[in-house]
Amino acid sequence: MRIKEMVLASLFAALMSIGGYIYIPIGPVPIVLNNLFVLLAGLVLGPLYGGLSVILYLLLGIAGFPVFAGGKSGLAHIVGPTGGYLFGFLVGAWLTGIISRLKPFGKDIISSTAAAICGGLAIYVPGLIWLHIVSKMSWAKTLSVGFFPFLLGDAIKIVGAVLVAYKIRPYVSTSGVH
Repeated sequence: MRIKEMVLASLFAALMSIGGYIYIPIGPVPIVLNNLFVLLAGLVLGPLYGGLSVILYLLLGIAGFPVFAGGKSGLAHIVGPTGGYLFGFLVGAWLTGIISRLKPFGKDIISSTAAAICGGLAIYVPGLIWLHIVSKMSWAKTLSVGFFPFLLGDAIKIVGAVLVAYKIRPYVSTSGVH
């Protein structure tokens, strides 16, 4: 890994950490800004380094740095109700990066939007499954507290991630960034 890729992955991990402080507690799953930066990492850095940035973010939180929603940290947070979403961040960044790099997809706004939508939904899969298991709620209740309240906000975050990625990609050389 080159220094440039390490710096970019670290920068996105830092942005994800900041996103954890921008949250609205509405129940067992808060509204957070982290997922905007997760999708942006996938779009800008690609699957490998976007995924590595999420791994770094997760390791910081597990190590005790207050980077999760509301300044929380620790392994207990990973195994709590929102732990599946945290793992979903990794899946989301990786999938967003993969899809945005596929042929015939390009780095245009429509392709990036499709990639970010798929990555955003990929965050929900492990998140909802884990929330259902840990909370022992019915599936209807799990969806009502862990999915439906977030759709509008996540759509706005997807648009934001795509527009920012479209603007900053020319300044971030992607040679070597997979």
